[in-house]
Amino acid sequence: MSNLQAITDDSFEADVVSSKIPVLVDFWAQWCGHCKALAPIIEDVARNYTGKVKFVKLDVDSNPATPPKFGIRGIPTLILFKDGQVKATQVGLLTKAELQQFIDTHA
Repeated sequence: MSNLQAITDDSFEADVVSSKIPVLVDFWAQWCGHCKALAPIIEDVARNYTGKVKFVKLDVDSNPATPPKFGIRGIPTLILFKDGQVKATQVGLLTKAELQQFIDTHA
């Protein structure tokens, strides 16, 4: 079972903004090599945060309305939301340790 839920422009408000726990959003695209490399790292890290942080991904090509709202100019971009607000943003490929540190610092 995947720990990384796919969301859409339509579900963003309910899945991210209204979440009671912090949410890490992975803005990605199918053609993006670094996005594909980051996905299994996020899946692996997500196992350690079950019930503490929600992990979701938003395909920027299929969902063009949301990325501009958050200034997404390059992918992969990770944004950590807490209480419906942006807490931190990270652009580019991360190692497992870097991702865990990003989450632990801001969640």
